[in-house]
Amino acid sequence: MFDFHCIEWHWHREFEFLYVESGQVTCGIGEKQIILSEGEAIFINSKILHRFYASSGGIIPNFVCMPEFIAPENSLIYKKYILPIISSNIYFQRFQPDELWQTKIIQTMIKIMEIQENEKIRELATLALLQDLWLTFYENVKLSDKGDVQTVDEVAQKRVQLIMQYIHENYNRNLSLDEIASYIGISKSTALNLFHRFLHTTPVNYLIGYRLQAASWLLKNTNKKVKTIAYESGFHNVDYFCRLFKKRYHLTPSDYRPVNKADAGLLESCIGFVDFVKALKNLLLLVHQCFDIFFRCGDRCNAIIFNQKVQNIRRQERRKRRTKADIFDTQMQEG
Repeated sequence: MFDFHCIEWHWHREFEFLYVESGQVTCGIGEKQIILSEGEAIFINSKILHRFYASSGGIIPNFVCMPEFIAPENSLIYKKYILPIISSNIYFQRFQPDELWQTKIIQTMIKIMEIQENEKIRELATLALLQDLWLTFYENVKLSDKGDVQTVDEVAQKRVQLIMQYIHENYNRNLSLDEIASYIGISKSTALNLFHRFLHTTPVNYLIGYRLQAASWLLKNTNKKVKTIAYESGFHNVDYFCRLFKKRYHLTPSDYRPVNKADAGLLESCIGFVDFVKALKNLLLLVHQCFDIFFRCGDRCNAIIFNQKVQNIRRQERRKRRTKADIFDTQMQEG
């Protein structure tokens, strides 16, 4: 979920590449906090827990790709050059302009993002550029390097991810720290320690934050009452919900809704109008085609689909010598 210059904690199978075109971004990656400045970039490995936060405005493009996009999973390329990175204990790799090979990767990342504007060749060009990027990365990264390449406590991270997943699936009902910890078979103190290490918060505070994000989404995308949204988000005291919401978003739920629905409503209206124009255009095209078929059939019956019908009508005319009116009636019935 996106909230106030923030992409909250998440993970995915894809590799992720992020470039800071302008501004500054703080990357929470596992237990680490990395501040990237303008011109720097970062690679985040598959299934690594991470979060992005920018305190002020900036341009921070990124892209993700499945490992299999670089090479098929059963290929020699995948097994020799991609799987070793996925299977390693690498957390991330920071790219800075003062290193020649890292500058080359940053430039290739920029090319990958720019080529998306070229509809003619973007897929093929993206693949070629990404393979070039991966070659440079593989040639220079040292799997045992303890510098900018960071390692991960894999067992601890998986426990945190399991707790997060459990919260995501059950946030709208009463949850206690006991229940959250027992879900993966650890003590409350271990759960607290894991969340402090990785997310720099407590499981309960993370739960409250996730509920507020869910509530903000409902305010922006539905017309439900504030009371209903509070209950559906896991809050059973509306006043308490409103206080927490205002503390986080600096707006009451009622004030937050029109501010955030304005742009969404305009966009929805524009999309709706475009869809209406497309539908009208298709309808007119269909009507035109129907008239075209009708007149072509009436004149010379050039349309193949009508040939058999016309032949049947002519045979019936010869056999029964029906009037022109009868022939027209028959054609209308068969049509």
